[in-house]
Amino acid sequence: MVIIKNSKIEQEELFSAKEVFQDIRNYLAGRFVGATRDDTLLHELIKIIFCHRVSRRNNLSIPTNAIELSVFYRNLFEEIKSEFPEIFSADEQILLDPTSIDFVNEELEKIDMFNLQRDAIGDAYEIFIGDNVKGQSGQFFTPKNAADALVSIVAPKPSDKILDFACGAGGFLISALKYYKEKNYSDDEVIKSLDNVYGIDKDEYLTRLAKIHIAAITDNVPNIKVADSLVWDLDTLDSYPDNFDVILTNPPFGSKINSGSIETLSKYDLAYKWKKQGAEYLKTNVINENVPPQVVFVELAIKKVKPNGKIGIVVPESLISSKKYAYVVNYIQKHCNIETVIGMPENLFKTSGKGGTHTKTALLMLTKKENVDIESKNNIFFAEAKWCGNDSRGKQIDKDDIPAIIDNYETYKKGSKLENISNLGYILNEDAIENNILSPRLYNPDVLIKTNELRDTHNLVKIETLINEGIIEFKTGNEIGKSSYGTGEIPFVRTSDISNWEIKTDPKQAVSEEIYLQYKEKQDVREGDILMVRDGTYLIGSAALITQYDLKMLYQSHLYKIRLDSNNKYGLNPYYLLAALSSDFVQKQIKAKTFTQDIINSLGDRYLDLLIPIQKDSDKVNEISDVVKKSISERIEARELARKARIDILL
Repeated sequence: MVIIKNSKIEQEELFSAKEVFQDIRNYLAGRFVGATRDDTLLHELIKIIFCHRVSRRNNLSIPTNAIELSVFYRNLFEEIKSEFPEIFSADEQILLDPTSIDFVNEELEKIDMFNLQRDAIGDAYEIFIGDNVKGQSGQFFTPKNAADALVSIVAPKPSDKILDFACGAGGFLISALKYYKEKNYSDDEVIKSLDNVYGIDKDEYLTRLAKIHIAAITDNVPNIKVADSLVWDLDTLDSYPDNFDVILTNPPFGSKINSGSIETLSKYDLAYKWKKQGAEYLKTNVINENVPPQVVFVELAIKKVKPNGKIGIVVPESLISSKKYAYVVNYIQKHCNIETVIGMPENLFKTSGKGGTHTKTALLMLTKKENVDIESKNNIFFAEAKWCGNDSRGKQIDKDDIPAIIDNYETYKKGSKLENISNLGYILNEDAIENNILSPRLYNPDVLIKTNELRDTHNLVKIETLINEGIIEFKTGNEIGKSSYGTGEIPFVRTSDISNWEIKTDPKQAVSEEIYLQYKEKQDVREGDILMVRDGTYLIGSAALITQYDLKMLYQSHLYKIRLDSNNKYGLNPYYLLAALSSDFVQKQIKAKTFTQDIINSLGDRYLDLLIPIQKDSDKVNEISDVVKKSISERIEARELARKARIDILL
């Protein structure tokens, strides 16, 4: 049976499996002589888990005395080794002492270890090895709520042949089995579905954990092999199908990870360099030896799934938002119908204070086309989760948008209209995709709704239009090098020096007169210019007006300098423009157009698409401008008086 019930565990919801396993881990680490490594401790825990399961399954009477329990479990383990030779070698023994065995057994009684839908073993893996395993190789355990969400979107059937070609410890495969139980398939159907479940991973330790993960719950060892998926060595994978009904995977990603040899890369179109020709991208004959693995794995998924088959894949947001990877999105659109794109918060893969990663990711669901020569534009379900059940330090919190997104998706798939259009679910036709960008943030429905609302009272003008008409100018600053910091008293303004429409009087870094003169003419700072943060984190979009007191300064490359020709047909002036840039409408656009580029977030040249709301009523433009001018003038005067007082007190 897949799910073993136990009358002793009527109130399992009162216990946190992770808390129980943390207690077990701490206990064993302090007591187990000769081993302190978490993977060693985990292996001993797994032995007890299997013994615990067999005793439950066979309704055996478990001794309450620690010595008798130890003997009982050691004898039981001999039978388990014979039943699972793929997991335990013939010479293995339980190494824990009787007291430790008794403690672990008592702790396991607090939770339903073998309830597939709770997946307590997945919790054990996260506690014992979640922060360490494969992080340096660009892959982390996919959080269960995200894996479950992607599986529910793909909606596999027990008869589907499913592959995870970067299966790690088996999280997606477990999620598929859980999904079958939730859809009320029988235990026999779930067990039989294991014949159609396939996993691959390069890491032998992780594939062993994946086998254990599934075998501990189902009594069956799945089709999981150690291999390099990108190579697809037929000597190892000879028993695997050529094509699968479903691909579910979270492949490794990172620009510093080697994707394979030239021989391996030569088999993949996306491993070559591509050039843009019109709206399309053409493959060159030059292999990109530094292609990140996530790029090649996307193509592998498309290669290994049948026509009309489904692909559920986790990708870094940069893959679907960066100019650098626009050819990848173009390739996806040519070979697949894009069904669903769900943006995940940066906290998703943050597992603890030190563990995990803040890399922003997205969940994609694709359907492989039968004929790539037939153009088709389908509707896409977009969503953007702000919360994912844990905070930036990996601590569990109550806020989680993923269930609401899945509810909205299921409503949409049933053909019902979404009642509330929001970031938790909205529909766009593929025609609406801009510049090969699939990031849901770009298509924020709040911005689209507000845009329509403002058209009666405002002229909505693109910054690109203002630039082309010679009304506005954008330039970026310079990086002067850290060796220049602290060489003088002339402010070098950085992103952190922009606050509340002002430039701080005491910026963190200052430079010498000599360095200032090197850049003065090039930067050409004037009164009435605006500085706006271009790159960074939460400060992007923050803006400040340059006043007469700020003219002797340099500014860094992560800032835009915006200059306005006040003699323009829109009646725009720097004060109104500053207010407009800071408005909720423009700030939401900025957030929507800010994507992760390598290690920082950037607005990049997407500022060209920002719509500036300009009041049609010129009196209102003047009224707003006067308020901003007064606000800034009064604060600047107060600031300068305070600075003068600090100087005068020492005279």
